[in-house]
Amino acid sequence: MMISRRCFLAILAAAGLSGCVAVSNTAREEFVFVQMCDTQVGMGGYEHDVETFKLAVKHINALKPDFVVICGDLINATEDDQAFADFNAIKSGFDMPCYCAAGNHDVGNSPTVGLLERYRSLVGKDYYAFEHKGYVFVVVNTQLWKAPVEVESARQDAWLEKTLQAASEKGAPVFVAGHYPLYLAEADEPEEYFNLPVGKRKKLLALFERHGVVAMLSGHVHRNILNTHQGVQFVSSATTSRNFDGAPMGFRVWRIGKTRPYAHDFVAVRGASGPAPSADS
Repeated sequence: MMISRRCFLAILAAAGLSGCVAVSNTAREEFVFVQMCDTQVGMGGYEHDVETFKLAVKHINALKPDFVVICGDLINATEDDQAFADFNAIKSGFDMPCYCAAGNHDVGNSPTVGLLERYRSLVGKDYYAFEHKGYVFVVVNTQLWKAPVEVESARQDAWLEKTLQAASEKGAPVFVAGHYPLYLAEADEPEEYFNLPVGKRKKLLALFERHGVVAMLSGHVHRNILNTHQGVQFVSSATTSRNFDGAPMGFRVWRIGKTRPYAHDFVAVRGASGPAPSADS
């Protein structure tokens, strides 16, 4: 039996999946967006991180991208209300939409329902999707895969599959944005602190391949890591707080055109200094 799209969305809403994006039939267009990672206010020195984030906002506004995606670890100390307030105040300075993913420092290395609800009240949804010029961007909470939370992780998984299915039925290319990268060097590498569990990773790679995911953007590693798996670009980028690969404070500019792989470049923040020395340096 055929059902209307409105009925389909109503069914999803009844099942708690109302965050699924409604993909339009708009033809794909070229555009530019920015990927930021680990603003992590408090990691590189509180004042440093605040100032660098402010400089990044100013620099990005001058570039005039269509939007910004921040790939998690917005702040450094999970229960620091002031850091969340400062982050939100600086973020409000963007002249374009800014979409945030939750990181382990935002919801905890072992998230709870309470920590998730706190994040949602201070920042917003921890998984959701939006459409832009014929592309679908799916923002996920990778901490629900790294350290599963009963009910919450299953709910995100069901939502993700429905959202990717809706996008693929319309032929819309999909970008996934989250905090943890699936892997660092090899798709079958063992799990460690900086990647996701092997079993979950394999399921996600299969899901991405089945539903037309073209790229996954992530942070967490505080360095630049570029991989490609089955034609999907996996890009983790350096940060505006503290980098482990000697990169300057910065962000990544993506230029989405008609051909793949999509072009992107790491851009240093104008006027930014390095982070404060760590206590053991």
